[in-house]
Amino acid sequence: MTKLNGQTAWITGGGSGIGAAGARALAASGATVVLSGRRAEPLEAVAEEIRGAGGQASVVPLDTADAAAVRAAAEAIGPVDILVASAGLNVPDRSMTRVTDEGWDKVVGVNLNGVFYTARAVLPGMRAKGGGTLILISSWAGRYATRLTGAAYNASKRAVIALNESINDEEGGNGIRSTVIMPGEVATDILKTRPSPPSQAEMDRMLSAEDLGDTIRFVAEMPARACLNEILISPTWNRFYQGFDEL
Repeated sequence: MTKLNGQTAWITGGGSGIGAAGARALAASGATVVLSGRRAEPLEAVAEEIRGAGGQASVVPLDTADAAAVRAAAEAIGPVDILVASAGLNVPDRSMTRVTDEGWDKVVGVNLNGVFYTARAVLPGMRAKGGGTLILISSWAGRYATRLTGAAYNASKRAVIALNESINDEEGGNGIRSTVIMPGEVATDILKTRPSPPSQAEMDRMLSAEDLGDTIRFVAEMPARACLNEILISPTWNRFYQGFDEL
């Protein structure tokens, strides 16, 4: 099925994890995907994989925490139909007693500011088209704050939920819909930044990046009249309920 033929999707954090999986899933549905992230090499690898599978993909390297760079990238890309704001990070020193000013700013700069900058950049083109889809990647920790993920991550991901609601409040009348996806633990490289990374056995029970790619595709393929405001998704073996050995 190629429901997204003729649509352009811009994916931030597209070089790995949820962003890369989302890019592959949207390309498989017919969308032309534009991949952004700070490192060109992994972006090119994902783009080449998509092209090898018969899809269309290009690369625009970008630090989403840089507002001027986001504006320039958006101008270079042009109007898009779908934005997947997936760029995110965390720092090892994340507790209130250990997080530094620099660590706080780094997390908030990408996880919140970067989402806002990219969302703001695509909205004029969507308004001109009379519609568009934004998919903002938050976290289970955005809905339910936890010591494991730390203050900066929790706060930034909670704010993305509020940003999503603001977009739907202001832009639904323009045919624009926004979905915030709040995944529980996903077996991606960001887990390696935890002070005590989970074991392979624990990661094998987590969501996969492909699970989130399928979710992103499901949202994007919904008819324009339908807005999935929020999706909270977790592993069946949910350690936010079962408990964390690391703690």
